[in-house]
Amino acid sequence: MRIMLDDGAYMPTRAHEADAGLDLYAMDPQIVCAKESAIFDTGVHIELPQGTVGFLKSKSGLNVKHGITSEGVIDVGYTGSIVVKLYNHSGYDYAVRAGDKISQLVILPICTPALELVDKLDNTDRGTAGFGSSGR
Repeated sequence: MRIMLDDGAYMPTRAHEADAGLDLYAMDPQIVCAKESAIFDTGVHIELPQGTVGFLKSKSGLNVKHGITSEGVIDVGYTGSIVVKLYNHSGYDYAVRAGDKISQLVILPICTPALELVDKLDNTDRGTAGFGSSGR
């Protein structure tokens, strides 16, 4: 996969060869205030392979230890810099330093079926039964 870096950006890495996620790093320091969010430009540009999507997923350590989460979708045609929004669900400010891991990029294959507008959907065992319908 082709990657381009802005000046000061860090190359995405995998901590272990078989890891699904590529770690993304903060280029600049910033405080993510308690119960608020902050936006980080990683300076990383990618060319995703055709038939894939990039998901920005929280780093489990940041989530479990500090209440910091991230989420996002990168479509295959986007080649701009990857921007990560960190959400601080904790009651205390969190300081991000330049070079800290802030999120991870997971690349998955996708299906993009054509859409067909219909008046009725096929019957299924579940039907319209929603939240809680499968029990506890």
